[in-house]
Amino acid sequence: MIPPRIVVVGGGAGGLELATRLGNKLGRKKRAHITLVDRNHTHIWKPLLHEVATGTLDVEIDQLSYRAHAASHHFEFQLGNFTGLNREQKTITLAAIGSSDGEQLLAERELSYDYLVLAIGSISNHFNTPGVAEHCIFLDSPGQAHRFQRRLLEAYLKLNSPQHPKDKLNIAIVGAGATGVELAAELYHAAAELNLYGFADLRSDRLNISLVEAGPRILPALPERMANAALKELQKLGVDVRVNTRVTAADCHGLQLGEQHLDAELMVWAAGIKAPDFMRDLAGLETNRLNQLVVNSMLQSSRDASILVIGDCAACPLPDGKWVPPRAQSAHQMASLVATNLIATLNNQPLQQFKYKDHGSLISLSRFGTVGSLMGNLVGGAMMIEGRLARLAYISLYRMHQVALHGWLKMLVISMVARINRIVRPRLKLH
Repeated sequence: MIPPRIVVVGGGAGGLELATRLGNKLGRKKRAHITLVDRNHTHIWKPLLHEVATGTLDVEIDQLSYRAHAASHHFEFQLGNFTGLNREQKTITLAAIGSSDGEQLLAERELSYDYLVLAIGSISNHFNTPGVAEHCIFLDSPGQAHRFQRRLLEAYLKLNSPQHPKDKLNIAIVGAGATGVELAAELYHAAAELNLYGFADLRSDRLNISLVEAGPRILPALPERMANAALKELQKLGVDVRVNTRVTAADCHGLQLGEQHLDAELMVWAAGIKAPDFMRDLAGLETNRLNQLVVNSMLQSSRDASILVIGDCAACPLPDGKWVPPRAQSAHQMASLVATNLIATLNNQPLQQFKYKDHGSLISLSRFGTVGSLMGNLVGGAMMIEGRLARLAYISLYRMHQVALHGWLKMLVISMVARINRIVRPRLKLH
């Protein structure tokens, strides 16, 4: 009997955790053939991209090789860009792969599946604001984070160069959700660290960071008290926080805020997400206005039970009429349920329904502090935490992701190596 083919498209937090668990449970015993597809060779936890962008995290050290991980956990990895789906034939199409000089390395190819899991994630939603796509940087991928970090280092060099006399480096961040707030704080941390590496004139008061938010306050996902605590920390650092301010256009010199122009050498757009545009017309599957695929309570797509959807690209309704929020904890919970249900399907057992549990939100302000709420679903509200306890909880989120991928023992070894690297390696990525 030929084992069923399970294809997981997308190696983000949910997709990689799912492929790992299925590989350990089913692939190892040859009960199913598991394939993970991703356009990149390596994985980095998306909530860390703001640290990659500032250089406080070296992705070359912390990234995980899909191919090596697949070999250790009994699944197959296929490098490729997902471009099409044939539901009748049960195949997906992967685009051709070319080298940097234009040579074709792999032709366009098709993969067959019995069960398909789409974990494609999300991209930034610029709401068709004029000039944003051309002039702003998005932090959707390690490549984009690298691009920001290179431009940041170049801007620092200009700031210290007599050929480019300037008093300040102007950086504008649009969107005061978790990414925008954490990036603003991390930039001040990076500037302080750069003083150790030859940028003696780069003081924090030479950074002019503006955080622009269209809504009435920052961090709308957090309780107001926690958002206010984060706001005070940002203002203490010197961040110019502007709420109730809508960006109407962007150009090479900055942002247009209605009648006012905000000058900026670097601009980051972190104001909302959507699923990739090609999913809007994907094989007749049902989508919402954000291109997310609509799913039922078992996370099956509403029009095809053999296609399951997890993470940011899933439109999963909650009992109160809202939707499961696009967070790392959502992707983790969805991956766990889909793994359980796929194993149950092979064992001819009943499927479970997805029940989202809100474990709270945490916002890291780099070394300047951490604020957040925990266990909101358990205490009938939110348990507010700040300071060292909040920082420990924030770090533990990443450690739990590593546990899901490697197990407890290897996670502890990785943590020890990370501590050693902080001693023997530069504190910032400087190239």
